[in-house]
Amino acid sequence: MAGHSKWHNIKHKKNAKDAKRGKIFMKLAKEIYVAAKQGGSDLETNSALRLAIDKAKANNMPNDNIERAINKATGNVDGENYEEIVYEGYGPGGVAVMVEALTDNKNRTASEVRHAFSKYDGNLGENGCVSFMFHRKGYIVIKREEVEVDEDTLMLEAIEAGCEEFESNDEVYEIYTSVEDFEDVRNALQDSYPLEVAELSMFPDTYSSLDDDQQSKMEKMIDMLEDLDDVQEVHHNMQ
Repeated sequence: MAGHSKWHNIKHKKNAKDAKRGKIFMKLAKEIYVAAKQGGSDLETNSALRLAIDKAKANNMPNDNIERAINKATGNVDGENYEEIVYEGYGPGGVAVMVEALTDNKNRTASEVRHAFSKYDGNLGENGCVSFMFHRKGYIVIKREEVEVDEDTLMLEAIEAGCEEFESNDEVYEIYTSVEDFEDVRNALQDSYPLEVAELSMFPDTYSSLDDDQQSKMEKMIDMLEDLDDVQEVHHNMQ
């Protein structure tokens, strides 16, 4: 994982938020809906809902939108019935790709995802064809400019809280945790530092290098997939 910062991709998404804010809110509402549907509305017992709400608030989603999504899920308001689906396949140059979706129409979503893959020389595969190459981890980002302590002090705090890996660059500190320790590390740090990102995500074990043409196609495929209403996250192992 070292040397393969996820921050670049996240920053790219943040820069595009203003133009797509409505679509981002819709995807966040789906995530909240599914978490509340599966685990109930009690934040004390539903960690998935806590994470989804934290993510929504980090994206400046209005509280009314958050409450509406929870109410739909818990039966107080008639709403849709979303299903979680993960698509696996290969992008140009054999890059491993996982697409996480929430949909109320599996046929529509499968068709749209398949079209995005085929348009840019990729192809969908069977379930399990690439998922073994990824592992879910906790991921926390703290901007350097918002931290008063030195890097060693912050790193020691993160390690004491249970982080597995600590990386830094000119812009941010990146902290990786196990799924089990994620909430403990996040809670330990958020009282002292503003967390730019705090989420569970998929990370590849190995990375694939592409030539310029393949990389251009892969980036266009990712943008097309992420622009689909039903797609929540796109994970890949492009260098």
